[in-house]
Formats: sequence, C-alpha cells, structure tokens
Amino acid sequence: MLAIILTSYLMIVLDISIVITALPKIREGLGFSVVGLSWVQNAYTLAFGGLLLLGARAGDILGRRAMFIAGLALFTAASMVIGLAASPAWLITARAVQGVGAAILAPSTLSLLTTNFPEGPERTRALGYYGATAGIGASVGLVLGGILADLISWRVGFFLNLPIGLGLMWAARRYIVETRRRSGQLDLVGAVCSTLGMSALVYGLVHAASSGWRDPYTVAPLVGGIVLLALFVLNESRAGQPILPLHLFASRERGGAYAGRLLFLGGMIGFWFYTTQFLQGVLGMRPLQAGMAFLPATLVNFAVALAVPGLTKRFGNGRLLAGGLFVSVIGMAWLGQVNAETSYLAGVALPMLLIGAGQGATLSPLTVAGMAGVAPEDAGAASGLVNVTHQLGGSLGLAVLVVVFAAAGTSGAEPSAELAHRIGMALTAGAILLGLALAVVWLCIVRRPETQLIRVDEAH
Repeated sequence: MLAIILTSYLMIVLDISIVITALPKIREGLGFSVVGLSWVQNAYTLAFGGLLLLGARAGDILGRRAMFIAGLALFTAASMVIGLAASPAWLITARAVQGVGAAILAPSTLSLLTTNFPEGPERTRALGYYGATAGIGASVGLVLGGILADLISWRVGFFLNLPIGLGLMWAARRYIVETRRRSGQLDLVGAVCSTLGMSALVYGLVHAASSGWRDPYTVAPLVGGIVLLALFVLNESRAGQPILPLHLFASRERGGAYAGRLLFLGGMIGFWFYTTQFLQGVLGMRPLQAGMAFLPATLVNFAVALAVPGLTKRFGNGRLLAGGLFVSVIGMAWLGQVNAETSYLAGVALPMLLIGAGQGATLSPLTVAGMAGVAPEDAGAASGLVNVTHQLGGSLGLAVLVVVFAAAGTSGAEPSAELAHRIGMALTAGAILLGLALAVVWLCIVRRPETQLIRVDEAH
C-alpha cells in the first residue's frame, strides 16, 4: 500500500517539475509570451491547491479509495490531452483539469497513509518517506524533463502517465481497502471562494508584471481575490462542516508548519523556474544539458532526504527543519549573484549543492510538523492543508517573482546580460522568502512552548 501511495504522489510531483527544463521548448513550440509562460505552472498548481480541501472532504464522505481511483483517472486522462496540445490555451486548460485530478488524488494519498499507520515511529517514518518523495520527485522531474525535451519531445513526459496511471488504478482496486464513509455535506461555497480568490490574486500579480499596478485589470483581480479569501475565512468559521476546520491552526507548531511551507515553496519555485532559463538562455545549454546540470541539487537532495529519519532522531524535527532552511537561504542567496559572466561550476553548481541539501532536510520535517497531533477525524482536512500550502505557495511565490523579474530590467544592456540580471534579482527575492520561512519556523516550531502542544493534544 505504501508503494502505491508513494508512486501516485511521485507522479503528481513529477508533473509539477517535469515541465520546468522543457519551458523554453514549450514556449518556442506553442508561442507563449514570457509572462504567459508562468501559467503553464500556475494553471496546474492553482487548480490543484484551490480544490485540495474539497477533495480531502470528498474523500471522508465518499471513501478515500474511491476518490483515489477517481483522481488517478482524471489526472491520467488530462495528461494525455496535454501531450496532444496544439496551442497555449489548449495546454493551459488541460493543465488546469490535470490539477483538478491531482486535487482529488493527493489528499487521499496522505489520509490513507495516516489512517493506516499508527501515530508514533511507524507513521513518522512513513510521513518521512512521503515528504522525501516530494523533494526527490521535484528534482528528478527537472532532470527527466530536460532529457525528454532534448532527445524526444516534452510531450513524452505526459504520455508516460498513461501506463503508470492505469497500473496504479489496478493496484489500488486490488490492494487498498476502502475506508469507512462518514455522513456529511461538501462545502462548495468554501471551495469556490478559496479557488477563485487565489486564482484572482495570482492573476492580478502576474498581470501587474506586464501592465503595471494601476491597470484596472490588475487592481480588480487583486481586490476581488482579497474579498473572496476573506469570505472564505468567514464561511469556514460558520459552516457546519467546513473544508478547512479553523481549529487546525490552534496548534502553534502546525500553524508554523503551514506558513513555513507556503513561504518555502514560494521561494524555492524561483530556483526551479528561473535556473533552467539561466542555464539555457544565458549559458546556452540544451535542455538535456540543463537537465543534467541540476544533478548536484538532485543527488544531494536524494541523499539528505534518505537520511532524514536518522537525522530527526539525532537532532529533533524542529532543529533539523531550521537547519535545512538555513542552508537553503545561503544557497539561494549565492545563486542570486549570477550574471552574464557567471560560470556554471562556481556560480551555479556549488550553490545547487546547498539548495539540494536544504530542500532534502526541509520537506519531510515540514510534513511531520503539519500533521502533529491531528485527530483521526481531521486527517483528511489536515493532509489537504499540507498539500494546499505546498501548491499555493508555489503559485503565489512564482507570481511575486514574476513581478520582481519584470521590474528588474536594465536599459541598454545586452539581451543575455539583461536576462541574467533579471534572473538574479528573482532568485534573490526567492532567498528573502526562504529567510521569512526560517523566521516563522524558528518562532513557531523550534521555540514553541511545550505546554501549548500538550494542551492541543489533550483537546483532541
């Protein structure tokens, strides 16, 4: 069962990162603009993150195995449609549908894991593997996407989901037992407000990058997004069966983990999205070379992620998390110094080692902290919230970094020099977001009062 869950989650994570090294090829082949290219990621992550909480609640009511298989089916079908895309609108629409499938699938993976592994060392180890899958899958996707885009086609990565998805659906029906269904209602108002609110917020930020902050099509989505998110919080406080029980934030540790994950992914998306453009647009690498150029981060990430269970025993979850974030900040700030004269070895590969190590040491502890002390009846909502902060953090972070990238132009510079300058500024902004994540983790998790955690556990 653990193998099925981790493989399905790996497929979700791979599809977030596998397009990264293929972005220049996708832009060239389908005619995307520089700003519009960000929607290849955001269409997926916004639909994914915005509907995750509804997907988690649906799993509680309709059965987690049933939703697991339904999510796999939609995700697999959308992957095939993406592989056939002939225009930007076609690809973005199919990516959004794929995100809906992921929103149904992802919370079922984590809730199946938490309900089948008892709290303690066994669950911690399983959650550690789950968190490691996120980090390793993201890094492997960068390399695999470059290899496929260069040697065959960027479309192949999506076609591969067809046999994998069909195999997982067969395995799920055979090896996973359906969970007990609970009576209840789906909080559709909350789902609509959260999804449209986040989408409007991200659209407004991305539009500001090309049209400015005073443009009506910038102001209206930003204001509308804030209003919708405020209505979402109000609705959750009054709904009989909310998709996001607000008492999940009663634990300072969990609240810090959610905020820290949001900021961490917001900063780390810059590494994935902009480093590949530096490697190909400034250093002149082919997609295959760019994919292989991510190996320093990938290999270190893999090694550190596998060592996390042992490191947690030695240093504790909170200290390991803070250490991972600290290393990530140093690596990202170093990478942010790139310019047109930067060499790959000294300016990219070496900071990649730190970024890979930091990522490998961060995601698993964030997952454990985000599920700490969660009651069984809240497992679905809590697992959905972990994934929501993961996906929406990337969407919001990329929108912010697109604004920084667009505002960082230098007049009269050579095209490669200007591109390098813009990328460096975006990566520096990513380092600032990682620094904020470190501050949140230090205050809410490392230095949290132990008595508070005991009171929260007793309340459950």
